[in-house]
Amino acid sequence: MRILVAIDDSKSLEELLRVVIMQIRTQDSEVRILHVLQPISVSTPPQMARRFTPEIEEQRKQAQELIDTATKQIASAGFKVDSVIDKGDVKETILDSAIQWHADLIVVGSHGSGGVRRFLLGSVAEAVARHAPCSVEIVRIHGGCHEGINF
Repeated sequence: MRILVAIDDSKSLEELLRVVIMQIRTQDSEVRILHVLQPISVSTPPQMARRFTPEIEEQRKQAQELIDTATKQIASAGFKVDSVIDKGDVKETILDSAIQWHADLIVVGSHGSGGVRRFLLGSVAEAVARHAPCSVEIVRIHGGCHEGINF
């Protein structure tokens, strides 16, 4: 089984990893930890490389620390693991990664944003659940506890 775990911050990291470690058997399972950096502007002038985004280099350092922590925890639980830091639209990048890697399951967190904020920003978890090429487990992050929602 190939499990893509999309992480966004240290608050959700522990809950997402706990779900994977407690619910998935290590034998024949591969885990890919994915963190997506979203540039301020996805459009760039034609003279610049498409992926040139100097404004997120500090974020990349923080993302690497987060990825390293997640990779160590998953590996110590006995899983085969690799990690990826990518740039782009978060929803699209998670979905594209799942397709390219042939994921069987996507695990993603939800911070429970609602109302106007959800309308303006959209819900990454909802978009992933609606368009994923595989099963999705959404882990609702509530200050220390989680509630899994499977699609």
